[in-house]
Amino acid sequence: MAAEEGHVIGVHTVEAWKEHLEKGNGSKKLIVVDFTASWCGPCRFIAPILAEIAKKLPNVTFLKVDVDELKTVAEEWAVDAMPTFLFLKEGKLVDKVVGAQKDQLQAAITKHATTDA
Repeated sequence: MAAEEGHVIGVHTVEAWKEHLEKGNGSKKLIVVDFTASWCGPCRFIAPILAEIAKKLPNVTFLKVDVDELKTVAEEWAVDAMPTFLFLKEGKLVDKVVGAQKDQLQAAITKHATTDA
């Protein structure tokens, strides 16, 4: 499963989730994970904004996880509100933005995409 640069990648299985994390650990690239739900209005609002950011930053991996589809992954990362954006580097949580906060999201991505691990 090749990660498409400049896109938000939907993760639909625990196996795919683990594969993306392992790939991120090896590359030391920033991974931004959008924990979302089909019934969540603010999630639908922020999705196209995240997609636009992803197009501009091919050096960052953007993943989208539906909390109803991958409950175990959401629980493992203590996600209890949607949308929640987790920022991971080398498998470690480096930041978190809860809610459809466009400016906070953009600032966190910029901050972590430019700092070296």
